[in-house]
Amino acid sequence: MKIAFAILLFLHGLIHLMGFLKAFGFAEIPQLSQNFSKPQGLLWLAVALAFITIGILFLLKNNLWFWIAIAAVVVSQVLIFVNWQDAKFGTLANLIVLFVALLAMANWNFEREFKKDISQSFENVNISEEIISEADVAQLPIPVQNYLKYVGAIGKPKIKTAKAIFKGEMREKGKDWFAFTSEQYNFFEDPTRLFFMKANFKGFPTQGYHWYKEGKASMLIKLLSVFPVVDISEPEMFKTETVTFFNDMCLFAPSALIDKRIDWQTLGNNSVKAVFHNGEVSVSAILKFDENGQLINFISEDRVDVNSNQSVPFSTPVTEYGTLNGYKLPIAADAVWHFPEGDFVYGKFYLQEVQYNLKNSH
Repeated sequence: MKIAFAILLFLHGLIHLMGFLKAFGFAEIPQLSQNFSKPQGLLWLAVALAFITIGILFLLKNNLWFWIAIAAVVVSQVLIFVNWQDAKFGTLANLIVLFVALLAMANWNFEREFKKDISQSFENVNISEEIISEADVAQLPIPVQNYLKYVGAIGKPKIKTAKAIFKGEMREKGKDWFAFTSEQYNFFEDPTRLFFMKANFKGFPTQGYHWYKEGKASMLIKLLSVFPVVDISEPEMFKTETVTFFNDMCLFAPSALIDKRIDWQTLGNNSVKAVFHNGEVSVSAILKFDENGQLINFISEDRVDVNSNQSVPFSTPVTEYGTLNGYKLPIAADAVWHFPEGDFVYGKFYLQEVQYNLKNSH
């Protein structure tokens, strides 16, 4: 679709070039029966170059394209109205360009809120040079110590921030899978999770923003970046997102598990119970490990399914490990609801990139 739209922009620009050639007598254009003045010809040339430039910027993913596109469509449509008999069919192309440009602008505006929140969160970050030592993990349960040794956390910096990029699939009960990509930032001193998802739902671009910060949480999902289809900010959302935040710590930021806000209880040789406290809210999870020290599952009963608004056991069984940024991490995991009628895998997450201790969003 993107290539088709870029081709449309280039062709639309080249068609405008015909008005310039006609006005200056550089070519006979049988399709244009009206005479164009040279000032009009220069306008046709300017719009032609504008649409070609828009096509290039669009392919380069430069957000300037939709601002220029709106201006170019306005001028183009004025020229079409003046020369309606010959140029009226250009209106359809202009409408397509305008529609896509407005959607792109809406997407940019929605994502801008996410980026603004990221910038504000980084203002309070102080990155230290402290290294995780054996003493830092000595008070943790043996399975957690083994996990931190396995992932390679010992001897590496204590982490204050994390950025993660995911690809994956999600679905609702009774509905098909849809692909998504996501970008998120976690801040561990003042627990913050800012998660922005882009998906294609039944052929329609859809964006979602999960916001968890300062004792509050919300989830907003917009179809075409314009129409809200999910907008939740009830108090229950904060506890649910606290589970998600703690899950992030366990799976892709395990160095953060030395946090003093976590209470630990050993349940067996390969499982522990963890209680994470954030202000007045506490959530618990069972962490299960294998004999190699790998975390293989995270299970919690403190999460609420937003569709049924009921507490449902939740887990994230790990399906694959890999090396990213010098750490051996879970790079693939499922997200599972354990409903009374049976387990339901609603998400498959594949970690593409992780960075720690960034001082800004770049």
